[in-house]
Amino acid sequence: MSSQSRVNVFRSFWRDLSLPALSAGFVATLVGFTSSALIVFQAAASLGATPAQTTSWVLSLGIGLGLTCIVLSLRYRMPILTAWSTPGAAMMATGAVGTSMSDAIGAFIFVGLLAVLAGATGAFERLMSRIPRSLAAAMLAGVLLRFGMDIFVALQHQAALVLTMCAVYLIGRRMASRYVVIATLIAGLVVAYASGLIRFSDIHVLPSELVFTMPTFSWQVLLGLGLPLFIVTMTSQNVPGVAALHAHDYRPPLSPVIGAIGAVNAVLAPFGCYALNLAAITATLCMTENVDRDPARRYTASVCAGVFYLVMGAFAATIVAVFAALPRELVMAIAGLALLGTIGGSLSAAVIDDKQREPAIVSFLIAASGVSLWGIGAPFWALVGGLVVLAMLSWRPGRGAAKLV
Repeated sequence: MSSQSRVNVFRSFWRDLSLPALSAGFVATLVGFTSSALIVFQAAASLGATPAQTTSWVLSLGIGLGLTCIVLSLRYRMPILTAWSTPGAAMMATGAVGTSMSDAIGAFIFVGLLAVLAGATGAFERLMSRIPRSLAAAMLAGVLLRFGMDIFVALQHQAALVLTMCAVYLIGRRMASRYVVIATLIAGLVVAYASGLIRFSDIHVLPSELVFTMPTFSWQVLLGLGLPLFIVTMTSQNVPGVAALHAHDYRPPLSPVIGAIGAVNAVLAPFGCYALNLAAITATLCMTENVDRDPARRYTASVCAGVFYLVMGAFAATIVAVFAALPRELVMAIAGLALLGTIGGSLSAAVIDDKQREPAIVSFLIAASGVSLWGIGAPFWALVGGLVVLAMLSWRPGRGAAKLV
């Protein structure tokens, strides 16, 4: 890209940027970090990481997410949001005990290189092109369902806080829908602070540092940790990430996107960046009409999220304390309210086709169940189950199964 082209890209970004986009990027980062950061810490602890190494993990992940969100979103002018692999971290937290840190780092590099290979060969993109939209939408709705229900779970514990946020959300939807999420977040913060639910007294500004670990390569660890981590990341994270993009009519070239994410993953792996992937849940926060009525301008939200991820990484130790100071119910409520429209839209797209309604319902139920088999999460099995039901229902004697797409 020439220098003039880069100047034009940034001019377009500043022209398209809005307060709702900035708000959506912040909420996406807030939800992404608070929902799974503790699992990352547990994964690092299972490998015997020191406090400095644990902070380095968060910093390297923040750098990786920031770079991929900003560069890919600006490159394709689409809200392409990335995330760390939460199922992968959970798998390591329980299954990597006894593995040395250096061998684990070698496995992280292996995961990144496998993603580069998947992008270079186009294998992942060919697979995704065969998945019917109704099944992808149903799977996405099932994955997001828990966040919608969490609004009412939070209501049981902090009724005043959650009811206030719900009231502001409903009023905002009628009066100023573009600013409804930021208004709801501000209202929640005010009520939480007034109720004494936020305590910042023990928070100090502490910069983070990258800690390099020399990788070693053990074929047992590559096959026992690296390969499962890659499979879990691709099936449980990248598949719903693509579904989220397609559900909002964004279709970036998947092969270069997956390859670029894998390359960044491999480069940052020695510092603790274990697995990066396309985001699904947090990505939807940057794709709705609340960000901008013009879909072509929503990419600014994911760029903002990338900036917030960089800040998060630079002050990982401090950010951990800040997010820990927020009441869990506030995070649950803001995530659920921000995703209501996406859940409804995904359900509508899932059942609109009579011929694919039952397979879509099966996909939705499997995804919502959270079932995990052989270390592979519910989103993958939701698609498998939906495709099996669709093939069986469309099969005709002498003709075989009808074409899926």
